[in-house]
Amino acid sequence: MALDVESPTKALGLVRELHDIAGMFKVGSQLFTSAGPQIVKDIIALNAKVFLDLKFHDIPHQVAGAARAAAELGVSLFTIHASGGSEMMRWTVESVAEVADKNSGVRSQVLAITVLTSIDATVLSQIGVTSSPEESVLRLVRLAESSGVDGVVASPQEIKTIRNAVSDAKFLVVTPGIRPSTASQEDQKRVATPAAAIAAGASYLVVGRPITAAPDPLAAAHQIVAEMSGQEMAANERN
Repeated sequence: MALDVESPTKALGLVRELHDIAGMFKVGSQLFTSAGPQIVKDIIALNAKVFLDLKFHDIPHQVAGAARAAAELGVSLFTIHASGGSEMMRWTVESVAEVADKNSGVRSQVLAITVLTSIDATVLSQIGVTSSPEESVLRLVRLAESSGVDGVVASPQEIKTIRNAVSDAKFLVVTPGIRPSTASQEDQKRVATPAAAIAAGASYLVVGRPITAAPDPLAAAHQIVAEMSGQEMAANERN
């Protein structure tokens, strides 16, 4: 679940409330800038897993250093930009492995950002990219896999394409842009329902505002889990 909120107090309240239903809590740039590394430590102290979504993108040395700091915090997942290139991604993977060697093999997993879910063909054209979102995602996915990262972040609309392109069945596909059937898209452009994303082969779903902005966040979270479970039950019946 995405803790895209303005204060550590609200974030920790949501962690306590949703601990038993959310598999992991995402700390993004808003919360991390406000609260710093301490919020990660506080969430982990509540026996919850953290997905640190700061989307590192810099020269290889800088990103490798940031990756080492993230791994030392004990996060389960963190993000870098695939568009930083293969050298940047390889250095990141090596930094994480070094930390794991010191921590008895416990290793943070590295996710490469492909194309943000707020970006469509029009936005890509504005920044000089002539390929479609799906083509751009696929190119970055192949680069990320060859660079040794654990998975990618991509919109639910590209999940099947990614699954067909990668060779490792354990390769993670983490999907934001998840909107329950009753929710609006807001600023997201390439979205899907929880059921559709699970059916396509997503490893993790990232859901924020449909829960955090709901009058009853716990009830909203249960609704999303129900949509996911319904799809899983349907898949099991087909099998």
